[in-house]
Amino acid sequence: MRIRSFFVAYALVVVALLLFADRRPISPQQSRYSHVVDLTDTSALKTGSRPASSGTRIVAPADLIPGTWAASQIPAERLIAPLVVMNLKSSPQITLDDIEGWESRNGMMPQGAIVAIRRGQSNHAPSDSAMPITANAAQFLMDARYTLGFALETPADLNSDRTLARQIALHGDYVVERAARMTSLPETGSLVIVAPEKNTLARDAGVRVLAMVR
Repeated sequence: MRIRSFFVAYALVVVALLLFADRRPISPQQSRYSHVVDLTDTSALKTGSRPASSGTRIVAPADLIPGTWAASQIPAERLIAPLVVMNLKSSPQITLDDIEGWESRNGMMPQGAIVAIRRGQSNHAPSDSAMPITANAAQFLMDARYTLGFALETPADLNSDRTLARQIALHGDYVVERAARMTSLPETGSLVIVAPEKNTLARDAGVRVLAMVR
């Protein structure tokens, strides 16, 4: 019942945001969001269970460095952001060259975005023991583009690169694991809403992730 109430509450938040957007003047250059894509993997909920290793989870700064923000403490303004989608191509990790290529096609990434990484057409599935982005590329996004977090289709053991994990936490960034339905997202132009469970300090908290697509 608590989980159902959690999902219903955030669905109402999305409806309110859409209604608010409808009431704002729309310039000729600005288009409205046409639909919402739920990126939450609810497969674990269908069986009536919710093991910690299943479903869409958020790795908060406190999971990486004790004393920083837990999932329920992340400021609300860091949970709604532009969504950037990048595809893995010839390697199992996004590199600085991949970022340069993305920006040559789409323009400079918006400041303060969430960067989603999907498999795309790559035959190189990212290992569960590594982030699907190099440390240098992630550092560039956090320092130069003020990225707020990363969304992945797979789990990522950040213990495999403690330096990167520390930098993510010190920037106040977070990682969303096991996001679903990324194939339906454009590379840019969407807005993402990340809604962690409230009133919990648990590691790997459950999260609802919704993308508003133009």
